[in-house]
Amino acid sequence: MARLAQTPGLTDVQQSILETVREFADKEIIPHAQRLEHADEYPTDILDGMREMGLFGLTIDEEYGGLGESLLTYALVVEQLSRGWMSISGIVNTHFIVAYLISQHGSAEQKARLLPKMATGEVRGAFSMSEPETGSDVSAIKSRAVRDGDSYVLNGQKMWLTNGAYSSVVATLVKTDTGAESVYGNMSTFLLEKEPGFGETAPGLTIPGKIDKMGYKGVETTEMVLDGVTVPDSAILGGADKVGRGFYQMMDGIEVGRVNVAARACGISIRAFELAVGYAQQRKTFGQPLAKHQAIAFKLAEMGTKIEAAHALMVNAARLKDAGQRNDVEAGMAKLLASEYCAEVVQEAFRIHGGYGYSKEYEIERLMREAPFLLIGEGTSEIQKTIISRGLLKEYKL
Repeated sequence: MARLAQTPGLTDVQQSILETVREFADKEIIPHAQRLEHADEYPTDILDGMREMGLFGLTIDEEYGGLGESLLTYALVVEQLSRGWMSISGIVNTHFIVAYLISQHGSAEQKARLLPKMATGEVRGAFSMSEPETGSDVSAIKSRAVRDGDSYVLNGQKMWLTNGAYSSVVATLVKTDTGAESVYGNMSTFLLEKEPGFGETAPGLTIPGKIDKMGYKGVETTEMVLDGVTVPDSAILGGADKVGRGFYQMMDGIEVGRVNVAARACGISIRAFELAVGYAQQRKTFGQPLAKHQAIAFKLAEMGTKIEAAHALMVNAARLKDAGQRNDVEAGMAKLLASEYCAEVVQEAFRIHGGYGYSKEYEIERLMREAPFLLIGEGTSEIQKTIISRGLLKEYKL
């Protein structure tokens, strides 16, 4: 058989892109990831290389200077970047989601003004939905935008912004009083533009500092405080007439995000397997390589099978979205299975390494700290099960 996680039916262009990204991960990411991660250092040189390859414009239409590639291409690129270092994929993830939201829901003016600069990486995007006390309950957000003539004044506190500091535009979900019966019809998405950095980066908009995390280092995760941020009604995603559509716009973006998280999980799983299968063939115990022991060989078999299953679900979810079909259940399944399997595959790789896996000198130690994030990012496993079960019950309703 071929190596794990191969994708049938790719175009020559897709194969060329993936070959280039894989080579970039091997030469420019993996050799530096340990040092950068342990220092929690922003990977400036790696990001410059990604800009040169045009990765920030991967999914942006060619008319705006992007490559115009599909969600599937994006997911497979994310898989390779995560195989190198998950934090790198995190830097482009929220950027991709915001670019997707603007491409799908933005006004003509927003597309023309923002997408060309996003395609080059000159402007990078962040995605803000969570708040300190809401968790997975989006309906409970408290941040609010109040109309003031032709403007809106925003107040509140947002949480868990990846790229919160280095981004220049933040797609931000807040409550707006539109008079809708449903709470979800009283939410709007604003494109908040700011300067990159920490502190007050726009009048009333403050990025206090980065949150210290167990893993997922290098890329900054921040809060965002809104204290009287005043923006024109044209800052609403899609324009003033799209007020009250924010929740539905964000959920569209989340479906893309869940495919991304599944791809990240596949990438980390692939790297964990590579480390484990390499170590198992080199390390000897009782006179023979670890891989010759049935207990270890069976672990490798199970790991490989889980990677294949997760990759297949991820590819299916991406292809459905590319075909213009709803993929909330399939994206939920992909995210659920890939993240859970990733945690299991990484732990098995850690066990195969024995005591050395506990050393910071070995890459598997970093993966052990990164994999748990995928169990909660873009919705916990329990949230995915809720989405999946609702979809199945709707389809199989008596």
